[in-house]
Amino acid sequence: MAEYLYHHKTEMKRISIKDLNLETPDLKNSEESKATIISKWMADWIDKNISKNIIQPNMLMPTKAEFAYFLGVSIGTIQNALRALEDMGYVESKQRIGTIIRDKSSSDLGVRKLTSKREQAISRIKNFIHSNKMKKGSILPSSRAIAELISCSSNTTRLALEYLNNEGVIIKNNTESSDIGWIVQNPNLCSSEDENLIEQKTLVLKIEKELKDYISKELSVGEKLPAHSKLASKFKVSIKTIHDALKSLIDEGIILARRGRYGTTVISLPNKKHLSEGIETSIFAPAKETAFYYYEKTQNSIKRMIAENYDIGSKLPSIMELSKAMDLSPNTIRKAFLNLAKEGYLTFSRGRYGGTFVTNIPESGEEAFKWIAVNPQYTRVYSSN
Repeated sequence: MAEYLYHHKTEMKRISIKDLNLETPDLKNSEESKATIISKWMADWIDKNISKNIIQPNMLMPTKAEFAYFLGVSIGTIQNALRALEDMGYVESKQRIGTIIRDKSSSDLGVRKLTSKREQAISRIKNFIHSNKMKKGSILPSSRAIAELISCSSNTTRLALEYLNNEGVIIKNNTESSDIGWIVQNPNLCSSEDENLIEQKTLVLKIEKELKDYISKELSVGEKLPAHSKLASKFKVSIKTIHDALKSLIDEGIILARRGRYGTTVISLPNKKHLSEGIETSIFAPAKETAFYYYEKTQNSIKRMIAENYDIGSKLPSIMELSKAMDLSPNTIRKAFLNLAKEGYLTFSRGRYGGTFVTNIPESGEEAFKWIAVNPQYTRVYSSN
């Protein structure tokens, strides 16, 4: 598996906006967009200051808000400029860290990140040009029409068109409005395979594949996966990316997720045709289903409390009071209240004399649950009884 740079914000130096020792660009007297002008201005500043050893790779650029205030433009314009700067290889963005100056001479693969919607739009526009056999000089539909054709937002499509303009794939007829007037300049840069290739490069898909390889090489059926945080550290991605990748493995029947300390267990090795029919698979409910019964258990406890202690019209304790009394989170109590209100047992009122009131008395018997969760070491005992 390839090694990737893993940045720590606390170890990185952020460049001050005061260090931008260049004259601000002229944003009024140009046919180019503000974002394009600013991106070229930023690139010139980086080139000059790196050559003078004033700044170094892996330093953080000033924030978007600082740039926007300094140049008198919107944060959206700065966002578009930084995207163009990233396309030129000067920087790379990392969520929750910022915009990092890259070492253009290095072959380092850098930070792993998801393929953006804009990149997918770029790919789809190139595929549109190729599949329609458009030649040099062909006029593209309006950006809004293209957005509908490629199933992307209008803003994402405009950003993609700006990128293709910078790459020389299309040019802009400046006599037309910003929405129309795009002309094919170099159709040879478009490929029918381009969309499929870029769609397969999203980070979640990469991590799915790498997780499968990891499971095949390192784990056996019945073994537990490391925690999400450890997997995130191992694969140099966010916990959310790991979570999304594991969802697909759950759907494929490779792993089984269970609540609490039981964790996520391998139930079938990747590329195997049949799932493991181990006893754990049959007696453990998936995490989503287990969560449902957890809320149902809380609702049944409140139903029993109402049946034994309250009359119709009685006011129940507050959510916070029940949360402390039942040792549950306020959110769990709130969800149970809402479900009981839907069932016709409770009603809510606001104001000085408001609260949660009983509208019907439930039966005191608690329904049996159709699931069981036990420690895996007891599965043989369960099987023999």
